[in-house]
Amino acid sequence: MTNDVSFGERLESRTVTYLARLNDCVALLPELLARYESGGDFEGVLAEIESLESEGDELVREITALITDAGADDIGLLNTRINFNESALLDFYGDLDVVANHTERIGQELAMMRPDPDAKPFESLREMGEQVAAMTETLEDVVVRFVRGLSRADARETLTEGIESIRAAESRCDVLRNEAISTAFADETITNPLVYREVAILLDELANAMEDLTDAMVIIASKEPGIVTGDAPNGE
Repeated sequence: MTNDVSFGERLESRTVTYLARLNDCVALLPELLARYESGGDFEGVLAEIESLESEGDELVREITALITDAGADDIGLLNTRINFNESALLDFYGDLDVVANHTERIGQELAMMRPDPDAKPFESLREMGEQVAAMTETLEDVVVRFVRGLSRADARETLTEGIESIRAAESRCDVLRNEAISTAFADETITNPLVYREVAILLDELANAMEDLTDAMVIIASKEPGIVTGDAPNGE
C-alpha cells in the first residue's frame, strides 16, 4: 500500500512541477510579442523562455524515467491505470514537451525574421499569443486532474469543460491566423507578407499541439470510467 501511494504522489508532484514551468514558459509569449512591438528587452524575455524550456526538458526526462523504471511492485496493484496506459502516457509527456519547444522556436524565429510590428497583421499575431497563453493555463489544470485520475484508483475527474475551452480557443486561433495572413497579403505596403504568414502558422501550430493533447487525453480516458472527457477525439 505504501508503494501505491508513493508512486502516485511522485508522479502527480513531478507533473505539477513540470506543468508550472510549462505554463511559465508559454505565459511569456504575450510579453515577448509586446516587448518586440515596443522595442523593449525582447532578447531578455526570449532568454527566459529558452531557460524554462531547458528546465522543462529535464523535468520531462525525470517523469518518463519514473514511469519506465517502475516495475509492477513499485507502481502497485492500485495503479493499474498507469500500467495499462504506460506507452500512451510516455507519448503524452513527450507531446507536452513539444509545447515548450514550439514556444521557444516562435521566439527564435521572430528574432530572425523581424516582421514590422507596426504593420496591421501584427495585431492578429499578438492576439494569437494571448490566446495560446490562456490555453496553456487551462491545459495545466486539465492535465493535473487527468494525471490524478490515472494515479489514484478511487479518483473521479471530469475534464469536459477544460477540454472544450482549449478547443474553442484553438478555433479562435484559426480565425486570427487567417486574418493575419490575408491582411499581410492584401496590404501592398508590406514587402514580405510571407514573414507574417510564417509566424502566424507557428502560433497556430502551438495551439494545435495543445488541442492534440486534449485528443490524447480523451483516447486514454475512454478506457478509464473514472475520467470523464465528454466525447470522442476532436474531429471524429
